[in-house]
Amino acid sequence: MVPAETAEAGKTPAPKRILIVLLGAIGDVVRALALLGRIRRGWPSAHIAWAVEPKSEPILRHHPWLDEIILFDRGRAPYSVFPFLSKIRAGRFDLVLDLQRILKSGVISRYSGAPVRLGFSAANTKEMNHLFSTRRIEPQAEMSLKLLQYQAFGDALGLPRCEIEFGLVATEEERARARELLGGAPRPILGVILGSSWPSRLYFPESIAAVIRGLSQKNGAGPGMFPVLLGGPDDVALARAVAEEMRGAPMLNLAGSTSLRDLVAIFPECAAAFGPDSGPMHIAAAMGCPVVSLWGSTSPIRSAPWGFERFALRGEIPCHPCYLRRCPIGRECMHRISPEAIIEAVKSAARMRTGDALSAACAQTPAGESR
Repeated sequence: MVPAETAEAGKTPAPKRILIVLLGAIGDVVRALALLGRIRRGWPSAHIAWAVEPKSEPILRHHPWLDEIILFDRGRAPYSVFPFLSKIRAGRFDLVLDLQRILKSGVISRYSGAPVRLGFSAANTKEMNHLFSTRRIEPQAEMSLKLLQYQAFGDALGLPRCEIEFGLVATEEERARARELLGGAPRPILGVILGSSWPSRLYFPESIAAVIRGLSQKNGAGPGMFPVLLGGPDDVALARAVAEEMRGAPMLNLAGSTSLRDLVAIFPECAAAFGPDSGPMHIAAAMGCPVVSLWGSTSPIRSAPWGFERFALRGEIPCHPCYLRRCPIGRECMHRISPEAIIEAVKSAARMRTGDALSAACAQTPAGESR
């Protein structure tokens, strides 16, 4: 492979300082890591910075492909705005990638003073964001995977295509904390992702409990899966309702006790996971944990977790996807995703990880030696 820094004909000259602007949603930041990896491979000596808000900053913390995090604390605005923009200007970036496509990100891009500011086309932006870019990628199909829309930036820059990777790695301290949180939880572990930022995406406690019961039962193929409830402080009430539905059955409730960095270390310990469209869903997929995703108000065509698209279950209803944060008809789409369908999908997904583990074990066996 010829390094992109040789600036072949038709390629973008190798920049020295690059800024990625993608401030908010956890899932978006996770999916954009694949573009970060492509940039790092194409321009290995470039200084790469990322402008982000506090809720998604843990995803970027300790990331081996990133040189700098520029934090915008929106909760302290307007007092935080000028110090943040001052850092952006002081970065003296020569290339900015605006992945956010709204007015705020456009202003940040323009204020950087970078001579090359690459953004989405007018058809894919909001609030006249495209006016702040000096170059724009090709128009993207609105109902297409966001991860691939981000990859279109790499295409526009002439970067060589490569395998999709996310580069998320837990530190040794984080792995030790994960072991402590999980305690003596028996294997295989089922990650139960509870929450989402939109109430319309949530599944129901009685249905979650039904899935757990179906997967906890031992069968001829092996032991049942041990459920670990995962969620933030806003999901504590839902976790409590699931526990009540379980009526004392064995489980581990970590809702409200874990951070995003904890999840980076916990998901590799899970045989599989299931849950609604959410940031943790994308973290699970990025860590290689087979995940069954549940879709009602939003669409897997746009946001399914990478590598596990075939395990996306939709509530078939005429109004799907509505993209409403709150459902006026009681989340009927989510009611139409049956626990039985989730159980079967999780079993299939878990077999993926079992197969991967077996393949890895066989690969480590010296030739001519049997186990």
